[in-house]
Amino acid sequence: MAMATPWSCVFSRTDCRDQHATVGCRGEVQKEGVCTSACSKYLRERVCRGKTPPSVPTYDTLLPTEKMVSASLKSVVLLAAVAAAKSGGNKCSSGKAAIDNMKAHIKNVVLLVMENRSFDNILGGQTLKGLDNPYHKGPFCNPYNLTNPAGGEYCGVSRDYDSIADDPDHAVYGNNIEFYGTFNPSNEEILSGKLVADQKGFVHEQLRLYDAGVNQTTLSEQVMNFYAEEQVPVLTSLVQNFVTFNYWHSSIPGPTDPNRMSIVAGSSFGHGTNDAQFSDRGFNETGIFQSLTERGYDWRNYHDPVGGTGPEASWFQWTFDSGNDDKIVDIDQFYTDAAAGALPSFSIINPSCCGEDTTSMHPTGLVSLGEGLIKDVYDALRASPQWEETLFILTYDESGGFYDHVAPSLAPRPDNLTYTATTPAGEDYTFNFDRLGGRMPTFLISPWVDKGFVEDLGVNSAGETVSYSATSILRTLGYLFDIEPYNPRVEWSPSFEKLFNTKVRETVDQLPEADPFRLRPRWFRNRK
Repeated sequence: MAMATPWSCVFSRTDCRDQHATVGCRGEVQKEGVCTSACSKYLRERVCRGKTPPSVPTYDTLLPTEKMVSASLKSVVLLAAVAAAKSGGNKCSSGKAAIDNMKAHIKNVVLLVMENRSFDNILGGQTLKGLDNPYHKGPFCNPYNLTNPAGGEYCGVSRDYDSIADDPDHAVYGNNIEFYGTFNPSNEEILSGKLVADQKGFVHEQLRLYDAGVNQTTLSEQVMNFYAEEQVPVLTSLVQNFVTFNYWHSSIPGPTDPNRMSIVAGSSFGHGTNDAQFSDRGFNETGIFQSLTERGYDWRNYHDPVGGTGPEASWFQWTFDSGNDDKIVDIDQFYTDAAAGALPSFSIINPSCCGEDTTSMHPTGLVSLGEGLIKDVYDALRASPQWEETLFILTYDESGGFYDHVAPSLAPRPDNLTYTATTPAGEDYTFNFDRLGGRMPTFLISPWVDKGFVEDLGVNSAGETVSYSATSILRTLGYLFDIEPYNPRVEWSPSFEKLFNTKVRETVDQLPEADPFRLRPRWFRNRK
């Protein structure tokens, strides 16, 4: 059953008297902000153009059967009001008007998908108000040993490495122990709400995966620490100048290729690991590239020839059968196309991965080189004659085994396929693709979006208040390019057309230079 849109409020320029909480009413009639039957019980404080509303009603706790919002997200469902209050007032309401506004102004979409970072890890030190991160809500801690929590813990601090040697566990079962404290959690208990992710297993798994005798503190730092604003000046500038999503999760609690496939096709088609099928002509299914071509829109898949990620278009048999493999081109062509005003309707960019001198921000690469790529892409778009009709989406494929304090929610299965793997404990675990993965940084970058705006939870087409996720891109592209949702997961995902303004604004000409701080563990250079 759909939840009512939270904070269904009338915003006044002079006061907050007409603003009342209406969250959790599950479809009942609302009058003056009070539901006709008992609902959620939260004490809320919110901002109305810098003022505090006079009174806020409280309700009973949300029912555990409200499966589309995880327990960890219930405390933030209310934040949609803050988003409305912070808006410049230039937006269309959700629905057809917002879609038409997006179509009128956005003619080309550029998607850059980076690698393996959680929201808390990359944006944990950002100071912008409204961000749900360690700077504002920490410190956050994990025990060294899940079986002996009294044996000590490590708490994340604002000091992180440009590159690390020990890639955290981000397999499906690795995410399980990091989220739920076990490799083989009960799927039934997760669905019923009996088992809730507490995000306490990140340090334990990093110590298990690598030799804890090397340096227990360093291994803990790798997964728990976060970047200060001055360490990531490029991303800091994006936070301050464009839209940052507070709650954006990967589609799958697993590794790179299944998540990248989900970004372009809405499903990994039963794959939960980076297996050999993720190669040229590996899949006969339909993805965004075929859908765009069939509707008369052009596209290109720009990729770094060093390799390591994608190119996703090459995974589809259709790309070669239809003669569209010539649209998979070197990343240098992107800069040429941007300068010439020749970018297609849809561009996806694959950074290089995964060694030290690569650009994807993979843990074993350099964050600073990834920032350099982001700056290059932004600067090229900003200087392009197409800038005022461009949407640049910067996101990540998955959270990479790095700590994040916000647990992922449940989500509809995209299909009836499952994935089974043998865990380090020797048990088989079957994943049903019925919940999201870790929380990741995601930005909307365009002269048509607000400056320094934090977007919280989204509202999907069924009226449910849920987290954004990777398939929100497909849902929004569907509205922009008239593509029907591929499956129930895409249909369920909230879109973000409401975030585009009706008037263009000035934007920064260039992003700052990346800072190659190259802070590493002292023993890094001696590692083989």
